[in-house]
Amino acid sequence: MFDKLFQAQQKAEEIKKRLDTISVSGEVEGGLIRVIATANKEIKEITIDPVFLSNADKEELEELLVVALNKAITQADQISQAEMQAASKDMLGGLSGLFNQ
Repeated sequence: MFDKLFQAQQKAEEIKKRLDTISVSGEVEGGLIRVIATANKEIKEITIDPVFLSNADKEELEELLVVALNKAITQADQISQAEMQAASKDMLGGLSGLFNQ
């Protein structure tokens, strides 16, 4: 039983490492603002078009940044959930074998 729990813990660590290697993005206004993050929701990069930046007011910039960040986080959540669901199916399959013995 402890072996199965250890395997589950290892699988969770593998998923976390894999999510660190997956990039997601959120962009607004046709790419004027773009946010790059990992599927673990770590923001890696924010780019803002220089022409847009010179013409934008503070409130507009803040609102669009929030939208871009939320888009990236939503994508990260979707990927993370898909990975966890796949891992859960694998783990539950392994655990059912444990209880059927």
